[in-house]
Amino acid sequence: MAAAPSAPSVRGTFLPDTATTRQYIGAWAVLSVVQYFVAEAAVIEAWAGPQPYDRRFGFISDLGAVNCGIFDGRNVCSPLHGLMNASFVVQGLGMLLGALLLSSALLRIAARPGVRVAVTHTGEVPWFAAVGARLLTGTAGTGTVIVGLVPEDVGSGWHYAGAVMFFAAGSLALLLLGGLWLKQTPAGWFILSCGVVSFSALVTGGATGMKVPEPGTLERLMGYPITIGLAAAGLVIAQRVHHERSVRKAHAVRTR
Repeated sequence: MAAAPSAPSVRGTFLPDTATTRQYIGAWAVLSVVQYFVAEAAVIEAWAGPQPYDRRFGFISDLGAVNCGIFDGRNVCSPLHGLMNASFVVQGLGMLLGALLLSSALLRIAARPGVRVAVTHTGEVPWFAAVGARLLTGTAGTGTVIVGLVPEDVGSGWHYAGAVMFFAAGSLALLLLGGLWLKQTPAGWFILSCGVVSFSALVTGGATGMKVPEPGTLERLMGYPITIGLAAAGLVIAQRVHHERSVRKAHAVRTR
């Protein structure tokens, strides 16, 4: 007797908790990277070099240089280098904390409440993209911390290694996250665009050795989109987690 056909297996799903304190802290940690722009503006204002600092020509790392004088053919003098390097470290820690606290399930659905995801990772490209985005964000954050702890003029190659980690891993993280979010939120297009701009500038910088008419502009096209794109992702998640927490709190009050 022929065996009865078995019913097709249904992959289990679960509903990610979009209102936990862990996710909320992770979102705000990523959003906190925008402090970099405030710190950079203050450090540029205090610049004491023979020529005013110009974002079009000045390298970002010059703002964190410890000593005044000629470095790599550039005359640098940044009295508030401590603030700049502290900002690098804080930015990197924010990225690291976000990578650790924001779950892959939450990233996969852009923190949309009520959306179920598959239990297993097997064969799920979105899972790999979400995990990859977290790993790359953590790598970029680690690189930024290194940049802040090891300024460009202390005679160590770690500074440049950290910068490459930030630019490369950060742009790839945005490409993955943006692609993952295209059908989840309109912000997906913005985040993906930030990744494209950053990665394209990185490739250009690598191909030219930064020997371009405006190296400061090129470097900022590599770095600014990463900070902006990650902050946008953090804002999307923070808003949705906050909304869900508010809804649950209001419901709890009504049912007392």
